Order: sequence, then structure tokens, then C-alpha cells
Amino acid sequence: MVNKFHLDLSLVSRLGGHSHPRTHRGKERFPGMTITYALLERLEEIEKNSNGELAKILTKAKVTELLTENGNVIGVKYEKDGKVHEAHGVVIIATGGFGADFTENSLLSKFRPDLGHLPTTNGSHCTGDGIKMAQSVGGEVVDMEWVQVHPTGLVHPDDPKAKVKFLAAEALRGVGGILLDAEGNRFCDELGRRDYVTGEMNKNIGPFRLVLNSKASKEIEWHCKHYVGRKLMKRFTKAADLAKDIGISVEKLKDTFELYNQDAKANKDKWGKKFFTNAPFSIDDSEFHVSIVCPVVHYTMGGIKISTEGEVMDKEKPIVGLYAAGEVAGGIHGKNRLGGNSLLECVVFGRVAGATASRYLFKLALDEKRYSAIKRIELVRNQLQSVTKDYTLEEVAKHNNENDCWVVINDKVYDVSKFLADHPGGKDAIMLYAGQDCTEQFELIHQDSVLKRYGPGLVIGNLVKK
Repeated sequence: MVNKFHLDLSLVSRLGGHSHPRTHRGKERFPGMTITYALLERLEEIEKNSNGELAKILTKAKVTELLTENGNVIGVKYEKDGKVHEAHGVVIIATGGFGADFTENSLLSKFRPDLGHLPTTNGSHCTGDGIKMAQSVGGEVVDMEWVQVHPTGLVHPDDPKAKVKFLAAEALRGVGGILLDAEGNRFCDELGRRDYVTGEMNKNIGPFRLVLNSKASKEIEWHCKHYVGRKLMKRFTKAADLAKDIGISVEKLKDTFELYNQDAKANKDKWGKKFFTNAPFSIDDSEFHVSIVCPVVHYTMGGIKISTEGEVMDKEKPIVGLYAAGEVAGGIHGKNRLGGNSLLECVVFGRVAGATASRYLFKLALDEKRYSAIKRIELVRNQLQSVTKDYTLEEVAKHNNENDCWVVINDKVYDVSKFLADHPGGKDAIMLYAGQDCTEQFELIHQDSVLKRYGPGLVIGNLVKK
């Protein structure tokens, strides 16, 4: 991945349940985003360089049904622009899990009704549609009752009861972040498995806070800046202010830090923690980054049963022409997934399923009669024409809703109203800055190539400063 896609995965982190640092990430941005953008850009290059012959990207389309012939999957039926279409060929399902499935026929309520009250880190697309489509053609499912609850969903102070929450990367604890309860006490091994940490939270009283000292904050600086920008994390320059925010005395916070430092020197605490990265914690430290966190539905280990070749299985054999990869597939992680393994699964089984599907497709291509039945899809890509005009920030601020959304990046005004539904991070990530200058947050998250590739068709003018 590093050599072929030029990714920055130069850092190695220890996450929950790891005995050694083993999860690769870059110095900036989230690793999932880094990998996804790299793959997407390469796919777009293939589409462009082959004039759509080797790859075609279809957006704003919803697959509703798998097409079959004599028990084999031969394509999909999908809706786009209010019309129903068909695409013929082999099918790889990569639609994610069911951690946000609150639909009428919810898989979450069927297999884990006890978790229905919890918020989720999953986007609104994670409703198990791929699993349900596979089941409709005889696909088996496995491990559906195993749903991972992550201990550190970020609580936004302005909307603490939000059903969808942003995830606090486990790397925050990997670099030395500690967890405190409502009374300012530690209550667990912060680097324990996710189910263990969540279980300990359930035994104690919140709100719970994730606290990083200055050394830990510096090591994972990009993440901290991003969370602070989203108002999901606070930066304190005095321990007294942190203690006040928790609702405890400075002396109590000092006692907690000193106890932790003693454990760090001994390389062991009463919960069995062995790794004390970036210790000690000092009451005189110049910087603390702190977030309120809570348990959230995060990952579904269960899903479609697949073979080692990525083929979707019925009760006895593979379903010809149907494959699956990523969270939609079950049986990969067992009862509980370790941090970092979802990215590994996506990359490994994505390649496995792609290679298996390609071999099958190649065999079909040798049969001219069958190959001629594989239909080509024509995709028309419309771009907005750039219009040069000057706007003030006051004028931009008027365009701050989903139907009329403008943002400013590097003194350019962008109308992103029609782009919201296509944004990989979801529309909410853009709506946070609707009608505002979001240059700093944009540059924290995105590479320069993203703006060059997608920006020109969205520019409507320049920002004029009074």
C-alpha cells in the first residue's frame, strides 16, 4: 500500500488489547481516510485513462435488488434520478455493517435489542442492506449477535444526546491518554480490550473523561487539533481549569496523577496495565487535551458468511457471481475485533474478493456468448461551471442550510449544496461549517489533491475581505 499508493503509514501505534505496537497510521489524518482517498484517486485515474472502459464510477445510485439467473448472481437493479436501471456482471458487496440499522426490519434490534438505547459511531448508510440482499438470494449469515461497543464515543457538549457520535481514535489512549470517572478517579486499564473498558465504564459513574497530557497531545497533535475544531475536545493550559471542569479539587486531581505515576514507575497497576506511554502526568503541565466520552455501538463482527476466497456462501456452497468484503462479511474477528483490524480486513479481503471475482469474470469473458450479455453502463458526469464573482463573508453566511450551502476555503467560495450527499465523510461534516470559512479544518483533514480534483466545478467566486 505504501509503495503502490504513496501512503504515509510511517507511525506504529499500540491500541486496545495489543501486546505490541502493530497498527500503522500516518503523521496526519485518520488512517482509514488516508487509505480510502488513495484507493479512490487510483480508481478515478483508471476511469479517466480508459475512458470508462476499465472502470466506471456511479454516484447517487441506490442498489435495491440482486439479479439472478439459474441461482447465479448476474448483476444488480438500482435506482438513479428517479429511474430504475440494471447493471450486469459479478457483484462484490462492500456496504458495511448494521451498527446504525434502526429501520423497520432492523438487524440490530433482531440480534442485539439490548444495545438499541446506545448511540452509534456509524453513518446513516450502515443499515445492513448488503446483508439483507445477500440473504434474499440464499446467503448465510454468521456471528450476528457479536456487536462491538466502543468505550470512547465523543460527546458534543451542545448535543450530548445525539444518536450518532464521532469516534475518539483508540490511538489517543495508545499514546498515553487516561480515563477518569465523575470523581476524577481512574477505573480501568485504558489499553484493555474494548469490551473490557466498556464493561468497567458500566460499573462506574460518568461522565467519563479522556485526558491527554502535553507529551501525549504532541504525539497525536493532528487528531487533537481536529477534535478541538469540531468542539469535541477542550484544551486546558492549567490543571486547575481541568479540575473545575470535572468538578473536583486540584488536590484530588493531583492525587490521581501521583498514583498513576507510581504505577507507571512500577510498570503495573491494580488493573494489570503494563504500558504507560508518555508518563508521568504532572499537575504543573502546560497543556491538557480532554474529551467527554461514552460507550457507543461501533462495529458488527457478524455478517455475510464468506469462503476464504471472498465468495458469499449459502448453506452448502458458494453463490456463483457474488462476493463480499469489509464489515459486511462475518466470521473474521470472532466475538470482539481488535483496533486496527477492520482496516486490515478491508484491504486484505478487498483484494481477495477482487481477485476471485476477476478470475471468474475472465472465465466468462472467454465465453463470447456470455460475455456479450454483460452490459456496459454509460455514466454522464456533470460539473458545475465556475463563475467568477466576489462575495463577502456576510453574504456567504446567508447560505447555511442543506439546500443552499456555501463554504470558504483559501479565499475561494464554494457552493457545495449538491455535493453534500456525495461527501465520503457525510453531509454533517460539511454542515458544521455551512456559511463559514473552513480553511483550517479542511486542510487538517484533506490532502491538496482533493481540492484540485473536486474543487474547480464547485467554485462560484472569490472572498472579498472588508
